[in-house]
Amino acid sequence: MSNLTQSISPQQLKSALSDGHEIALLDVREHGQYGEGHPFFSVNCPFSSLEYQAPLLVPCRATRVVVFDDEDEGVARRAAESLRALGYGNLSVLDGGAQGWKAAGFELFKGVNVPSKAFGEMVEHDMGTPSVSAKELNEMIRRGENIVILDGRSPGEYTRMNIPTARSCPNAELGYRIDGLAPDPDTKVIINCAGRTRSIIGAQTLISLGIANRVAALRNGTQGWQLSDLTLDYSNSPDPHPPLGARDLAKVRARAAAFARANGVPFVSPETLENWRADEGRSTYLFDVRTEQEYRAGHLPGACHAAGGQLVQATDHWVATRHARIVLCCDLGPRAVTSCYWLRAMGHDAFVLDLDVAALAEPETGPAPAWAPALTSRLPRLTPEDFAKARTAETVLVDASSGESYRKSHIAGALWAIRPRLQGLQAYLGRPIVVCGDESRASLLAADLLAAGHRDVRLLEGGVPAWKAAGLSIESSPDLPPDEEMIDFLFFVHDRHSGSLESARKYLEWETGLIAQMDDQERAVFSTGPFVSKAMEHSE
Repeated sequence: MSNLTQSISPQQLKSALSDGHEIALLDVREHGQYGEGHPFFSVNCPFSSLEYQAPLLVPCRATRVVVFDDEDEGVARRAAESLRALGYGNLSVLDGGAQGWKAAGFELFKGVNVPSKAFGEMVEHDMGTPSVSAKELNEMIRRGENIVILDGRSPGEYTRMNIPTARSCPNAELGYRIDGLAPDPDTKVIINCAGRTRSIIGAQTLISLGIANRVAALRNGTQGWQLSDLTLDYSNSPDPHPPLGARDLAKVRARAAAFARANGVPFVSPETLENWRADEGRSTYLFDVRTEQEYRAGHLPGACHAAGGQLVQATDHWVATRHARIVLCCDLGPRAVTSCYWLRAMGHDAFVLDLDVAALAEPETGPAPAWAPALTSRLPRLTPEDFAKARTAETVLVDASSGESYRKSHIAGALWAIRPRLQGLQAYLGRPIVVCGDESRASLLAADLLAAGHRDVRLLEGGVPAWKAAGLSIESSPDLPPDEEMIDFLFFVHDRHSGSLESARKYLEWETGLIAQMDDQERAVFSTGPFVSKAMEHSE
């Protein structure tokens, strides 16, 4: 590690997390290690894809960044050097890593999206969000009551499994589309997710918006449904939501404006946003919270897509810098406003852009451009056809895909490897190495091999379909890599959606136990009662 990189003690870090200045705490271990226990405010930025994820998670290079691994095992030091090469200048490594944090008496939290899930539990506890059990809802369905069940998860999650008769409507879309989904004010509206917190936040969103219908969350979601010996539906495609007409759009915009005024949700002008984004000393995130289809059709240049409900539920997937500005945009309806409401309640400095991005004259189209380090773009590449012709017994094929993907399918004879643990490949020094698999992971692993002294390293293009088409044999290996080596996979209740009732029970116990694990510092960032005065203070 460079002597320019400082160390920081757990006690110093604990204080820094609440000093009001920007800081990003990056857990550079792999996803499975992260999910087994990490500090409350840490964000996972795995070393296997660090240079691709870090610029998105921490957009301002001047931000204080603290990195850590498990127990000073060297990965954090390598990560700090990689971040320095990207231009991050204010770097520290946590003394003792995650285990040092624990030894200092601070909590390690299992699971993922911990702050968002803990916040959802606090919302139910403090705001009294009503709920119904799976058996109660099943009886409502059986009796043919006037109800509508709305699944607040992403459309992809809905497709995997859903409550019978439920319709897909991601959380941020609820306030936008509720008039068409439940036009009768006497219709009961039930919001569900897979577990608990999106049900809670979705239901409370509609209640806080003041809709006339009675609204409740489905307690424990699809997992609670299965635990009640009820059967889910599988492989249903979400019904499409048509664009709102001019009259309906005017109505939801008026509702959003009234909600924003009542709750102090602050707006910023496009000119202010432009000035903020030009400030190299302060972080500003810009998220488009509409649907992916709307985003791809045209969005503000530089905006990242983050569907509003998912942004609130999994904020740490997009935002690593505490005390950064977060600006949300949509078509001036309730999607950005309600998402901003919740982000501010979670302690984020969030704002709504005062601009209808659906009416942009010259929007960007398609997905946001992927960021790629310059070094990896210069690596020599092989087509599957060229590899099939040139492969010899001396060629070492290394698959850098996730352990889960490798188990499902990989080229016959390929070795699985992960960037933090490349020592085993030193045995092949001097032999040609071809790296395949996930683009970001493969390119970074290949670059590290070159840095370690391997001279003939190339990337294999394409994925499984392309490899098959080139005549390469594909195989699976359900037990390889072995569980103990698959550090990028979170085994913690991983099969809760696959019919394992015990895993579902453990997951729900974990989620409902989060509040008890939090200390005063962690609870203090959340505001789950009336917080109008706090919002107005930040917007001045």
